[in-house]
Amino acid sequence: MNNIRFCDLEISKEIKKAAQEMGFEEATQIQSAAIPEMMAGYDVIGQAQTGTGKTAAFGIPIIEKINKDSNLTQALVMCPTRELCVQVAEQIVKFSRYVKGIKVVPIYGGQPIERQIRQLKYGAQVIVCTPGRLIDHINRGNIDLSTVKIAVLDEADEMLNMGFVEDISLILEKVPKDRQTALFSATMPEPILKLTKRYQNDPKYITVVKEVLTADGIDQCYYEVKRGAKLDAIGRVLDSFEFNNVLMFCNTKHKVDSVTERLKLMGYTSEGLHGDKTQQQREKVMERFKRGKTEILVATDVAARGLDIKGLDAVINYHIPQDIEYYVHRIGRTGRAGKKGKAFTFIYGSERNKIFEIEQYANVQIRCEKVPTFDESADLKTGKVLDRLREALTAGNLERQNMEIEKLLAQNYGLKEIAAALLKIAALTDKREDDLNHNRAETVKRPVKNGATTDTVFINVGSDDSVEVHDIIDAIEDLAGVSADKIGKVEIRASHTYIELEHEVADIVIQKIKESIVKGKKVQMEKVQ
Repeated sequence: MNNIRFCDLEISKEIKKAAQEMGFEEATQIQSAAIPEMMAGYDVIGQAQTGTGKTAAFGIPIIEKINKDSNLTQALVMCPTRELCVQVAEQIVKFSRYVKGIKVVPIYGGQPIERQIRQLKYGAQVIVCTPGRLIDHINRGNIDLSTVKIAVLDEADEMLNMGFVEDISLILEKVPKDRQTALFSATMPEPILKLTKRYQNDPKYITVVKEVLTADGIDQCYYEVKRGAKLDAIGRVLDSFEFNNVLMFCNTKHKVDSVTERLKLMGYTSEGLHGDKTQQQREKVMERFKRGKTEILVATDVAARGLDIKGLDAVINYHIPQDIEYYVHRIGRTGRAGKKGKAFTFIYGSERNKIFEIEQYANVQIRCEKVPTFDESADLKTGKVLDRLREALTAGNLERQNMEIEKLLAQNYGLKEIAAALLKIAALTDKREDDLNHNRAETVKRPVKNGATTDTVFINVGSDDSVEVHDIIDAIEDLAGVSADKIGKVEIRASHTYIELEHEVADIVIQKIKESIVKGKKVQMEKVQ
């Protein structure tokens, strides 16, 4: 079946808004099939690999079906591990960002049970749990499952392998029989099929075919970088190669715009492509890219769908895809027609597990590389310039250039000095570095919406910490999930920075970024008069 755009799903505008901010423009296969069935009230069996977007497939219907006026437990999601438990709970919270009254509580072993008991007393409409810890709470009388309307088993085959089948059966016996039940699993062994027959009512069976990537023609690697250093790292990597055309992927429209803008400041010819562009704008952008007038095309997944680009040198994942099946679609665009392609993915340390999931899903190996240092990048560029210089010397026909050199010699410059200066200019190691640093310790005025109320926020990092404007914007977008168009003036001083933010997002930014790490320093943030 064809995938559905999130804006075309029959779900609330609040969830659509959250999905758009998270970078979800088009539903994956499992989401396109499962969300309508679950919204219609059917039981579902979803056979799909990790990373295909299963959490949204059941998380969105759960949010839609919750009675926000009641604190009773209405949805139960069982996961095999505490890591997945936390991940699923976080995703449901993100999708319900603009839905008032949703309380999600993760319950798993390894966390003090007293803390979980306190959370449960305040109400837990959605419980995301590991089976063992849930049974512990049931035995203590902390949880009542008699009001559950939806029960979900996520990665059921993993729970089977970990010996949770008896626990699952015990739990499902305590849930009302007229509940809606959804089961998701990568494989369907006999014990899982028995569970479906026993606890589901005429379920809709949905299967997603695993895509295998032919990696022979694509050199794949990833770089782990610090927050705020992504564009610096991308610049170093790009400068180490001689690419004519690169397709770069971001997960959101706002990020496409901000990355495109900053790439231009760094000296690259770049243009953006996303769903807000008109057809005429898209055609002009694509025409310039195909003619080689644009080095880097920055796009969202949906905007890049169906692009016919031949001879693409490299694909860069500025963001790792929200759903890893898109990784296959993205990098498959390079390495065509017998040409060796390259795919680079830039991640933060917390996203390392996503690389492992991609390797498992697409049956590939993605090696870890170190970002070239400034000196290494400069040496590589200098080496390439020297290669071109030797070619020019061999070709000859340098009479006009010889006349200019004679003029410089007459001004008492030495041949070695002239050659070194020309090599430096040709390697272009200075200009781009200046562009990267030009905002340091300066005030940069950014536009905010006319009439928007703004707050000024103090943050304890500045030019002494090597902070630049794009570091601040990256931190706000990536850590707080707030788009760049809500950021106004950014004033970087030696030890601190003042940021102008739209009033509606200021508290969110402070809450999300406070106590985090930016440029290796623990962040303190507060509003100022």
